Amino acid sequence: MAAGTASMVVGPDGVAVITIVNPPVNALSIDVLLSLKSNYEEAMQRDDVKAVVITGAKGKFSGGFDISAFGGVQQGQNEQPKVGYISIDVITDSFEGARKPSVAAIDGLALGGGLEIAMACHGRISTSTALLGLPELQLGVIPGFGGTQRLPRLVGLTKALEMILLSKQIKGSDAYAVGLVDAIVPREELVDTARQWALDIVDYKKPWVRSLYKTDKIEPLGEAREILKFARAQAQKQAANVQHPLVCIDVIEEGIVSGPRAGLLKEAQSFQKLLLSDTCKSLVHVFFSIRATSKVPGVTDLGLSPRKVAKVAIIGGGLMGSGIATVLILSNIPVILKEVNDKFLQSGIARIKANLESRVKKGKMTEERLEKALSLLAGVLDYESFKGVDLVIEAVIEDLSLKQKIFGELERYCSPSCILATNTSTIDLNLIGEKTNSQDRIVGAHFFSPAQVMPLLEIVRTQRTSPQVVVDLLEIGKKIRKTPVVVGNCTGFAVNRMFFPYPQSAFLFVDHGLDIYQIDRAITKFGMPMGPFRMIDLVGFGVGIATAVQYLESFPDRVYKSMLLPIMMEDKRAGESTGKGFYTYDNRRKARPDPEIKNYVETSREMAGVTPNPKLREVTDEEIVEMIFLPVVNEACRVLEEGIVVKASDLDVASIMGMGFPPYRGGIMFWADSLGAKYINSKLEAWADAYGAFFKPCAYLAARAASGTPLSAPIRPPKPRL
Repeated sequence: MAAGTASMVVGPDGVAVITIVNPPVNALSIDVLLSLKSNYEEAMQRDDVKAVVITGAKGKFSGGFDISAFGGVQQGQNEQPKVGYISIDVITDSFEGARKPSVAAIDGLALGGGLEIAMACHGRISTSTALLGLPELQLGVIPGFGGTQRLPRLVGLTKALEMILLSKQIKGSDAYAVGLVDAIVPREELVDTARQWALDIVDYKKPWVRSLYKTDKIEPLGEAREILKFARAQAQKQAANVQHPLVCIDVIEEGIVSGPRAGLLKEAQSFQKLLLSDTCKSLVHVFFSIRATSKVPGVTDLGLSPRKVAKVAIIGGGLMGSGIATVLILSNIPVILKEVNDKFLQSGIARIKANLESRVKKGKMTEERLEKALSLLAGVLDYESFKGVDLVIEAVIEDLSLKQKIFGELERYCSPSCILATNTSTIDLNLIGEKTNSQDRIVGAHFFSPAQVMPLLEIVRTQRTSPQVVVDLLEIGKKIRKTPVVVGNCTGFAVNRMFFPYPQSAFLFVDHGLDIYQIDRAITKFGMPMGPFRMIDLVGFGVGIATAVQYLESFPDRVYKSMLLPIMMEDKRAGESTGKGFYTYDNRRKARPDPEIKNYVETSREMAGVTPNPKLREVTDEEIVEMIFLPVVNEACRVLEEGIVVKASDLDVASIMGMGFPPYRGGIMFWADSLGAKYINSKLEAWADAYGAFFKPCAYLAARAASGTPLSAPIRPPKPRL
């Protein structure tokens, strides 16, 4: 595979156009950068070259540095990229410090190192739709080619901090408004305009700007320090467990206080150190794991092309159905929403409209875009219009007999090629479709709540589901900007199945002496958006009990039967929706611990016949995290061994995008491997001896512990899929 290159063509006007060529996004590599430098040096030496234009092949400037090089560095397989050398000697001294001016012609993508090269040019011309940004913090590092120094000098400190710390990408039109690019032109005029701009710099008709030394956008030192102080406080509040945002702020400050060359040196040193950090290793793993979810052996390697899905029907306009409909119409897919009566239908349509209006209020879409999206929605009370749809998504309550009835109706009214999907979160798909003759086109399309926000789409297939149907849903997932994970059919599928021990372990340890709020604090400190008890309050006690019953039926040997929820429900506590659960809630739904909870806990302990263990009062937050998550790891190992997922990295993606597991820890299996199978196995065995079979390590985990093999290492031969 070619490592990429840069090519140069000198026109009769004396402008050398240097093109970055490394498809599909013209990623930068050491080879590409050295080729750029070689072309640049040749242009400087040639008498027939007056100026330089840098652009990218096939409508993309550059998507940034090739992330695949990171993994080799972190595993010690190749030398570290000499970022300090590239940033200072190549980009700063060779490009920005050249004796002939250069202009970047930006289209498509100018991200990361791509934008940093563009900022080192003496002018930037862009199309209005190009995307520009510095997303490096998403990978646990900071911009390493001068971005921490040049961006604040081009757009001001506040805007630069927003773009870098939030990895915010902006369109070319917005980049022009903030001063990041000098002009916006149509795509067909881009390179010619850049050529003329470069010649105008030569003729002193346009300013020759070295962005590294601009000062007009930088605030006075005192004001700058206040801005940076605020940014640090926000970074610590939003990402308390990671250091690279704070390191980035320090690097930016170094350039403001000690000068841009000092800032560049600190940037290079900090980048090299962060590249080898656990956070970077975790986030790079997540990046490639997300890419790998769309590759499914026996499905995506069969040469099947996705069929066009021009119209979708959704049955049920509740929270899930309305959320799914919102996602689809925002992606310009027409939707038919069916309900059982007009009252429910109007409520569903109102929810969808409210979802869209919320986006307008947040500045994420215009009123015109809202109206266009709503025009794609039609409400119905019967199945007559279902004859023309390509996909149906059933999103009614978790009632098996109701779902069976609906799928029987769908088989009668829909075309034989229509995909029949269910949004069930736990019910076996074979049961849902057992009374039909359409098992080959029945599939799970499990969105997570709220569907218009959560990024994961769990595509559930049975042994009878056609590979074509899975390919079709993978394409739909891509179109609606969800990350798909293809999983096998079982109770709870992959995400809910592996996480069902999460609240149950919490209930068990509360009965044995742990404090509810101590558990929630430890789990949120670890990086979860909320602890298990706050989560149960959010989803509602009724849902919690109903799902627990399903797991009890499917896995009776490893379910902990706590009485805490039923006791509380008898007192009309049912979670956030009722204002009281494990917490109390005000009108703004702010959660507050409730001292009355201890009475319910004491009753639960008495009913369980448990005497609290005084040693549990002394456990650390780290120990609580293990108590809650190691049973999850144990179940994830079963999911992996049974072939419910293709690979361990799918569970990492699913845990992050479906349950909020902190991405900077790499996902549930990546984190487990950082502890080691032997350690996890020994912990679970000790708890099994003390507290019962709920904690018994599964055979897969025990075998990996005995052999010293990582939990995420591939199974050979792979288990057949369910």
